[in-house]
Amino acid sequence: MRREQEPGPALEEVEVEAPRERRPSLREFPLRCVVDEEGAADPAEVPLSDEAIRDLYRWMVLGRALDERMVTLQRQGRIGFYIGAVGEEASVVGAVAGMEEEDWIFPCYREHVGALMRGMSLTSFLCGLFGNAGDPIKGRQMPCHEAWRPGRFLSISSPIATQIPQAVGAAWAARLKGEEMVSLVFFGDGATSANDFHTGLNFAAVNRVPVVLVCRNNGWAISLPRERQMATDTIAEKAIAYGIRAERVDGNDLLAVHAATRRARALAAAGEGPTLLECVTYRMEGHSTSDDPRAYRPESLLEPWKRRDPVQRIRKYLVRRGALDDRAEARLRDEVREQILTALRDAEAKAARPPLSSLFEDVYAEPLWQQREQLEELEAAAAADPRVSDPRHADA
Repeated sequence: MRREQEPGPALEEVEVEAPRERRPSLREFPLRCVVDEEGAADPAEVPLSDEAIRDLYRWMVLGRALDERMVTLQRQGRIGFYIGAVGEEASVVGAVAGMEEEDWIFPCYREHVGALMRGMSLTSFLCGLFGNAGDPIKGRQMPCHEAWRPGRFLSISSPIATQIPQAVGAAWAARLKGEEMVSLVFFGDGATSANDFHTGLNFAAVNRVPVVLVCRNNGWAISLPRERQMATDTIAEKAIAYGIRAERVDGNDLLAVHAATRRARALAAAGEGPTLLECVTYRMEGHSTSDDPRAYRPESLLEPWKRRDPVQRIRKYLVRRGALDDRAEARLRDEVREQILTALRDAEAKAARPPLSSLFEDVYAEPLWQQREQLEELEAAAAADPRVSDPRHADA
């Protein structure tokens, strides 16, 4: 016998959800700033001492001088490749300085000064560019892909956005083990169009993973401008879809980036989950030394950003405070220049390539018999190669 269907609710009893706004306005993610372009700031918003800020300024000066010098070396043919952070120093230094010693840093491409802040020597970094015997990675990576395990600075990797799920996974593992560690991961605006960005943010949001996600929105994914790769007005608003917190800060303001990172780090450590930080900055040079931005970017676009130079902005702040004068500035820059030249001489003195045996190291705790046989075969082949005795092919 056929049963009658249960009557449904009357039409007037059905709750209809009000239509939601298509996307949030920029007012929901205001651009946070502490130090303006003239170096002025409200003292109540500056928790750091003048000495601490001067130390961070020195890292920024070192980063800028290092980038400029390394581009010159690449043009001279002394290194093969370089990718710098000119114009983005505040986003890097401010974020790294905002974390704790026990935290891991997952870099993108332009955070070289972050490795130095974490204790990597300048000589070791330069050896990595040469790929010589002093390279901590033993010549296994391309230039500008440094790693520094003692400072919890993970290896840079070339694939776009892969470091995001790595950072989330590391922080999740630390949480499961009861360790007090928060991950910081850097990425560019182009990475927000990659699948690993969405995978990482969704997992971090669902599991309230203690991770700080720092997007250096420098306006360009190599030659593709931001407005041609996303329909959203901001990157910060992408966090809404995942149910996580976001902030949008002036990426050329060292103190704004530092403060935002400290807030995000504190929330993550307290179990409040991830934060997406959009640091609005600009890439003043090419994507790398392999790129000529004049092919796709008019020079006129650089002019307003030159006035927002992050290094000059924090310098103006220190001068206003009486914490820096012309003599101290000149001394600082002389010290930085000498530091780079000394490290360069030391790195070039380690001209030999990593030994052949390093090809088989760091794979197993102890080499397998197959590896030992392969090494013997390789050494015999090298000994029979006349190029090996030629000093131009040392350790070939």
